[in-house]
Parts: sequence; C-alpha cells; structure tokens
Amino acid sequence: MSIKTPYLATDSIIECFDESGEFLGIVLIERKNPPHGRALPGGFVEIGETVESACRREMQEETGLDVTLEYLLGVYSDPKRDPRFHTVSVVYVSRAVGRPVGGDDARSAKLFHFANIPWEELVFDHPKILKDYLEYKDNC
Repeated sequence: MSIKTPYLATDSIIECFDESGEFLGIVLIERKNPPHGRALPGGFVEIGETVESACRREMQEETGLDVTLEYLLGVYSDPKRDPRFHTVSVVYVSRAVGRPVGGDDARSAKLFHFANIPWEELVFDHPKILKDYLEYKDNC
C-alpha cells in the first residue's frame, strides 16, 4: 500500500534586531530556484528532524542567522500554495540579532521594514502569510 501525503516545509518571519535591540526589519530572500522572486526563508523538513529543528537549520542555511523561535504563526496547507506540488508549511515568527547573508537556495537575503515589503515580488502564498503576521502584530 502506497500512502501519498503533502511535502512538509517550514518557513519563518525573522524579526532582526541590532545589538542594542533596535528593530532592523524582517528578512526576505531572493530565490535562486523557480519560482523566482522574494520569499520568506524556509525549506523542507528532513526525515528524523523536528519541524522546530528544521526551521532553525533552514534559517541558518539561507540567511546565516541563528534564530530563536518566538511563536507559531500558523500552518498553511492550501494545495495550491506552491505551484510545484502540494506543500504544507509550518510558519514561525523568530528573532535574530544581526544582518542576513544569502546562502544555500537564497541568491540574497535582505531586511525590509513593514512599509517597504515588496508585495508584488513575493512568491507562493507568502503575501497571505505576511498579511496574517501584520494583522497579528496590529492586534497585540
């Protein structure tokens, strides 16, 4: 018997701060691979790995940042959220000190203040995720 399930991924909205605690922005990467555009850093959970460990690993690989997972924003499971195949993503909000540097699947990694998010460049369902995040922040 063959069981088919969606791919499991994890993404994070990384809130970056400098050493004095000043907010620098959130991290968006420019993707090396299709679909091209800007995205939240993230990737797939490997066999034998927790989602939390996968999230910290992916953030390190794609941004060079060591993150602290602050809270779970949500689970995004629309079968059409990824044009390649059905992917379910567990999305965290995390915190880091420093500035990102693109690596692994990220051509670049840059900081954006909320007013400067390049909405038209975002791929996958990342506009929805970021809107959910900003709505959550407004209601706190």
